[in-house]
Amino acid sequence: MIIVGCDFHPAWQQVAWVDTETGETAERKLEHSNGEARGFYASLSAAALIGVEATGNCQWFLDLMTELGHQVWVGDAAQIRASYVRKQKTDKRDAAHVLKLLLEDRFPRIWVPNREERDLRQLLLHRHKLVEMRTRVKNELQHLALNHGVRKQRKLWSEAGQELLRSLALQPWAGQRRDDLFQLLAMLQRHIGLLDQAVKEKSQLDKMAQLLKTQPGVGPITSLAFVLTIGDVSRFQNGKQIASYLGLIPREHSSAGKQRLGGISKQGNRMLRMLLVEAAQTAVRSDPEFRKQYLHRCHSKPKAVAKVAAARKLAVRLYWMLRTQTPYPEIVRIESSPRVPLVGAS
Repeated sequence: MIIVGCDFHPAWQQVAWVDTETGETAERKLEHSNGEARGFYASLSAAALIGVEATGNCQWFLDLMTELGHQVWVGDAAQIRASYVRKQKTDKRDAAHVLKLLLEDRFPRIWVPNREERDLRQLLLHRHKLVEMRTRVKNELQHLALNHGVRKQRKLWSEAGQELLRSLALQPWAGQRRDDLFQLLAMLQRHIGLLDQAVKEKSQLDKMAQLLKTQPGVGPITSLAFVLTIGDVSRFQNGKQIASYLGLIPREHSSAGKQRLGGISKQGNRMLRMLLVEAAQTAVRSDPEFRKQYLHRCHSKPKAVAKVAAARKLAVRLYWMLRTQTPYPEIVRIESSPRVPLVGAS
């Protein structure tokens, strides 16, 4: 069997490999643009096991390895780096270290979504980016209105508010800016509407997403994003691991009997974390238990902290809904039952 340690870069990769049957080892730098990397992996006499750190812009490589019949393991980059004690960092050393971890069965492999799931993630990410662009365009129009004495806040987006903004007598370039921003806003609204419909259709085809939508505050976007981000729920043992995976737990630096906590770690999917915070704010208006805990925290903590705490509770509940295949409100009764506690659900 051939085992390959790969240090991947956008333009090239450094590889170190070993043939476990013959004991032959070698290393090499492979360029991507001239087809050298494809030629190397295609020339291997048998299916290889390839280890690579988790990194961006490598989807084409994962697809190529699948096409060529090789098995790719993607590893946690932070854990791989933490297991390397020397302070000298080079591409050759990194490739050799990945190979060593594979040979010693210490490679920190992570879950990777399949090709269809990655494509659905692109749908959600595309919508998310367009929504961010729409927010920036709206902010620009708000600034333009404020600079000319119009303070409407949210009412600026009503028909009357937009008509007022369009009717302002502006200097030529200011007027041009206003017109261009309105055109961008209309275009973004149209595209986001189409993407919303696509997400709704995809979520209706996913039984897991349909299950999560029984929770008040969780719609097609949040439910589908949660399913695609979490993947196989059996790889998590409890709700605490879910909160940690999504970056909803506090940073901690405790020593000598003193506990020091900071803000949330944010070591997780930023888009899903934002969606959970938004969904939690809707859930507190519909779910009495959510509202009770949220208001209790608001008395002693800043509102932002209470929102994040509600998002964490929502993430844990959604995890248990998937884990136990239990819809809302049955999951609430299980949570409140002293006989059937959910580990890590608090």
